[in-house]
Amino acid sequence: MGIITCQNVSKSFKRTKALNGFNATFMENRLTGLIGRNGAGKTTLLKMIVGHGTPEYGRIQVFGENPFNNLKVSANTIFVDDEMVFPAEMKLHEIIKMAGLFYDNWDGELAERLMIYFGLNKGVFHDQLSKGKRSTFNMIFGLSARCPLTVFDEPTTGMDYSVRQDFYRALLKEYINHPRTIILSSHLLNELEGLLEDIILIKNGECLIHESMEDFKAFAVGLTGSKEHIEAHVREEDVFYRKNVGSTQSYVVVRDQFSQDAKADLKESGIQVTKVDAADLSMHLTSETKGGIDDVFKQS
Repeated sequence: MGIITCQNVSKSFKRTKALNGFNATFMENRLTGLIGRNGAGKTTLLKMIVGHGTPEYGRIQVFGENPFNNLKVSANTIFVDDEMVFPAEMKLHEIIKMAGLFYDNWDGELAERLMIYFGLNKGVFHDQLSKGKRSTFNMIFGLSARCPLTVFDEPTTGMDYSVRQDFYRALLKEYINHPRTIILSSHLLNELEGLLEDIILIKNGECLIHESMEDFKAFAVGLTGSKEHIEAHVREEDVFYRKNVGSTQSYVVVRDQFSQDAKADLKESGIQVTKVDAADLSMHLTSETKGGIDDVFKQS
């Protein structure tokens, strides 16, 4: 069942179009990654989903209702980002105790255990924490709230690699033990692909792809061979990326619409067919050019 529906959603800030006819349905009790480059529209979309703004055009519904100024949506949603604000006069242990008054599913014991594990001093104020520690506390708060809709917007900012890995493990354990709808936004997929069930790629404010991670990993293939043979075989294919390999070889990433017989024909023509890493594919699909940074140096 769809818990969030976005229909032709558009939003501009002055002359900048943050969202441009965005369409997607987020399914209930799924762990979805919203992946896109910086400035793609991720934060704008997520803030409107949780009711922190309205679209100029189109419609967003959460739990079947308009999320803006909606008590039902607010009571069942938590939005975690690096701008989270807590009462300035309250220390971390006081914030943890107070949270149960606002979140029906709040697990204070989990919050306490996670704070001990991550080495957070409960006697300090939120604004005294370093950027990484602040992100860690925000993550703990978001997980412990156990809201039916939990939204993390670039939650690992400032975290060390080991802390990020522990965060992902904690998130997955919480999700398995207490299913809920979780949206996790990032401009990087490489650390998340083993975690996500669904992926939405956003580019220039539009929904580029919405697939299960399993289907996304099979979405494209890489072809390597002589330039002549490659061009002959991909003339009518969707090419997402291309680069020269030496003076005579070419590598392209194309949509995988080849039958097994077609792949056998490619191999007989001397073309190597390989899988494309999901993180690389997301990078190719969201790039403004098919050659990436190489296109810049071709012009020199």
